[in-house]
Amino acid sequence: MMTLVVGTNRPGSNSRKVAGLIEHFYAEMKVPLAVIDLAKLPLETFLPVSYKDKPVSFTAFSDTILRSSGLHVVTPEYNGGMPGVLKYFIDMLKFPESFERRPVCFTGVAMGAWGALRPVEQLQAIFGYRNAYIYPERVFIPRVHEQLDESGGLKDPELSARLQAQAVGFVEFVERLQRISLRS
Repeated sequence: MMTLVVGTNRPGSNSRKVAGLIEHFYAEMKVPLAVIDLAKLPLETFLPVSYKDKPVSFTAFSDTILRSSGLHVVTPEYNGGMPGVLKYFIDMLKFPESFERRPVCFTGVAMGAWGALRPVEQLQAIFGYRNAYIYPERVFIPRVHEQLDESGGLKDPELSARLQAQAVGFVEFVERLQRISLRS
């Protein structure tokens, strides 16, 4: 099972809209997919005591990551970085098993011209530190508010094709890694 992480808790976010497109590509490939939408994190997750004693309501989120064969993270850019809620979510997950040797893929969305290049690079550093396998084909969606149509689809068919190719390539990447680990 793959897991798609929507890296913000902002209501009605463009990241969620782009994640919906990515969900569609995995569904077309008949790849089982769980979606973790950070907008649905339980409020008790944000209590200071949660660092030490994880709330029971967080278990489903944590277990989804642990069962996942690969993570596809969609992150927006907020003030030149990833959303604080995404970093907090990462910090709340079990160490080291949440990301150790787990394949991860990144899609960045931003209102600016660089399409969340900075937060994706920050996430690559964090996941690399945690010994994840980083899929090298990143997709950046600059000026996302201009790229999406009224129904949440992408206006540019080339950009849509890049997102689809990323999902296809990531599935192949995960499968290759699984075959290698079975031989070891």
